[in-house]
Amino acid sequence: MTQSRRNFLAVAAAAAGGGLVACDGSDSSEAAVKKEFVTAPASRAQYDLVKAEGTHRELGRQHGEQAVASIRAHVDYIARTQQLSSDNLAAKVLKFKPLFDQYCPHLLDEIEGLAEGAGITTAEALACNLRGELGRAPADGCTTYVIGRSSTAAGDVLIGQNSDMSQPNIEMGYVLHLKPKDKPQVLVWTFGGMIGYHGMNSAGVAHFANALGGGPAGQFGLSHYPVKRMMLECSTLNEVMDIFHRVPLASNGNYVVCDGNGDILDIEANSTGPQMIGDDKRGYIAHTNHYLCPVYATRENHKASLADSFPRLERMNKMIETDVGRVDVQRIKSYLSDHSNGEASICRHPRSEDVEKDFETAGRTVASMIAEPANKRMHVALGNPCASEYVTYSMDA
Repeated sequence: MTQSRRNFLAVAAAAAGGGLVACDGSDSSEAAVKKEFVTAPASRAQYDLVKAEGTHRELGRQHGEQAVASIRAHVDYIARTQQLSSDNLAAKVLKFKPLFDQYCPHLLDEIEGLAEGAGITTAEALACNLRGELGRAPADGCTTYVIGRSSTAAGDVLIGQNSDMSQPNIEMGYVLHLKPKDKPQVLVWTFGGMIGYHGMNSAGVAHFANALGGGPAGQFGLSHYPVKRMMLECSTLNEVMDIFHRVPLASNGNYVVCDGNGDILDIEANSTGPQMIGDDKRGYIAHTNHYLCPVYATRENHKASLADSFPRLERMNKMIETDVGRVDVQRIKSYLSDHSNGEASICRHPRSEDVEKDFETAGRTVASMIAEPANKRMHVALGNPCASEYVTYSMDA
């Protein structure tokens, strides 16, 4: 991660605003007239790999040293988009520190190591792992899936997502491979110093996540990012579910999850507690940005959800169902690149060159992921998968 702090977000803005390129390579003005799908170029073709090993303090320090530009850019981005001065940022962040002390002190130690490695304050490193909980943050999209052994061609679980966010997340993103002392290895796609995000561990536990529309009100609780890391310290789904029953969450979010036993599950994790959704004997689960559990799948919550969530889920389910028993990595690549629903497609493209616009207008697929937990590897495409090559990242055998 060699890019300087000064240039980091400038590159993201230039990439998004320097002219959108049609997926088929045609002229950008022609694409705008025809309203074709467009993709903003990034400064590189694939995500960098950051590797760290040792105690939690050592993991954080090595992570911070290697991803310093991304981490500092993330701090700047949080402060700017949420209009927080340095003093206000620190004051808001430190209110959450007792929660880390209570529920995951070992991860607080890692975050303090991250601060040391990146040359920032502990409050700034904590801010990277609180993100939207510090104030009103823009919504994200995402389409997630987990496909059980009975539905795949090789008889192994496949799990992943398209992560739909804002353009700057591409420039702040990287793949993080951690080897904690006496714990499973961790392989995640993340950005800007977040120690837990989308990915898997060497014990076969994997999770991928998406936002939810509506639902219970937020509360003072732990952010999802340390919880995501705690999930990757587990070996079974029972251990994962225990986290959601005992740790108070600040906000709502959805997870597709699997473990090394081949069990699959969806968890609609709320500030009031989790709602579990099984595969209903279909052999797979797909999820987008609206509630599916009976308790919260209400008209009111659906009105608060992204409008394109419903056609994306319908399309994803249809494609997987068609291929049940034959699903493999190549087929999933085609699902995640699908444009069948026009502007409501699974492969999300920005409809504006202005990265400051709302998510529904400027949001895009920033990373596309397919994990093979049994083989300890994850395939990640930078940006829209229709226009990018998947790169394979692996843990040790």
